[in-house]
Order: sequence, then C-alpha cells, then structure tokens
Amino acid sequence: MRAVRQSPRATLSKAKKMVVVIPTNKSVESFEGLHLYHGAISNCSMRVRMTLIEKGLDWTSHHLDLKKKENITKEYFGINPNGLVPTLVDNGVVHIESNDIIDYLDETYPEPSLRAQDNAAMMEWLALAAAIHVPAIKPYVYANKVAVKLKKTSEEQSRYDALQKNQELKDFHDKHKGSSTFSDADITRAETILREGFDKLEQALTGQTWIMGEQYTLADISWIPIHFVLVGCGYPFDGYPNIRRWADNFRTKPSFQDGVLKWCPDFSLV
Repeated sequence: MRAVRQSPRATLSKAKKMVVVIPTNKSVESFEGLHLYHGAISNCSMRVRMTLIEKGLDWTSHHLDLKKKENITKEYFGINPNGLVPTLVDNGVVHIESNDIIDYLDETYPEPSLRAQDNAAMMEWLALAAAIHVPAIKPYVYANKVAVKLKKTSEEQSRYDALQKNQELKDFHDKHKGSSTFSDADITRAETILREGFDKLEQALTGQTWIMGEQYTLADISWIPIHFVLVGCGYPFDGYPNIRRWADNFRTKPSFQDGVLKWCPDFSLV
C-alpha cells in the first residue's frame, strides 16, 4: 500500500482505514520485505507475531526491550510517532496499530486466509480489542504488574514528554510517573470495561471452538494475547469456562508457541 504524502507524521488511508505513517526516520523507507519492531512482553506485538507465523511469512525482527525504554528514542519516534510497539514496515511502508496491521497482513498476503465468512462481525472483535486497550488493558496491566518495572527515570520522562505528541498516551503515562499511581477509580473503570468485554466473549464462545464459530480467524489472534497477559496479572477468569476452554486450544498452536511463549513464557514473571 502506498500512502498519500500529506503529513510528516501520519496519514489515514481512506480505502482501508489503515494508519500508514510517513516516517521522519527515513532509514526504514529503504527496507525490503517485512520488518517488525516489537516487544517481547507487548500483547499488541504478540498478535502481529502470531499472524506473521500463521501466514508463513519471512520477517526481520527488530526487538525493542521495553524495560530498557528502547522505544523512547528520537530514532524510534521517527518511525512510530506514538513510540509504541509494534510497527510493521512492508517494503519501506510503515504501518502502526496492531489490529490494523493483522488485518493488513491478511488482506495483502491472503493465503492461508484468517478472515471469517462474516468479515464485518470479525472486524467488530478487532475494533473492540483496540477500543479497550488504553482505557482498560493498559491500566490493569500497569497497575497489577509492570508500572514499577517500566517506571521512567526523570531523564527518561523528560525525553518521553518531549517526543510524545499523543495526548491520550501522555495522560495515561502521567498517571504513574514519579510517585504517582493509578487511582481506585482508574482501576474500577478498567475492571468494568474488561468485564463487559469478557462477558461478550464468553457468550460468543458458547457451543463453538473459536470466536467466529469453527473457523480460526483474526478475531482469535486479536484476543488471545489480551487473555495471556491478564492471566499473568491475576485477572479472575474462573467464571468464564468457555474462555478458559478457548484459551487451552492455543497451547498446541505453533503460532502461539513461537509468537507468544518463545518471547514471553510466563507473563506473571515479567
């Protein structure tokens, strides 16, 4: 996909609603083939790695250690203006937002297909996973597992503040910078959103193997990393037998083993 060069930061392709970035770090525009900037413990990176493996695609790994703040550099913000992982570079064209990326990969490299017969319904699951990420998944994971380990030094915080232009992300990270922490209201809101999402998932999985029925699709790949990291944070899934059964189905999948467990064997140990 070739983006219309309208902005030094990012432009939105109207045809596919795909976020395609015009990088200020021009080094990536000469990349040939598929290159993935990703983090081992990032649930968003997990779904892209799984999709690449399911597709049997060759890709070059650019691993960023999030604990070492390797994503908080001028060079990386020049590739992904949000400083987030993952970022996919396909023959010099930069794509961000993990659910958009897996949709792009399945459309651009259609065999084997990971698309449901009811594509619109499948895309609603990807949209829901994306919608709950910042208001629910990030605060729950940070508050219960990684906030202390990902705490920025004053120098790192100053660098981040100077580079980050996304106000939603700045507001999120302000909640745990310095001596600050997430409020009870933040956690209650996150838990409410997660409960609503998992109630919907539990119902969808009633009497069927995968989210869209008996066909394994991008919807499953989008949601299993969420389940994986939340299990590692101690999220209570006891009341969700269908979700637990569904999650067990991944244990023998090579894409889960190599796209998730190879990089992060146990999120509770992060």
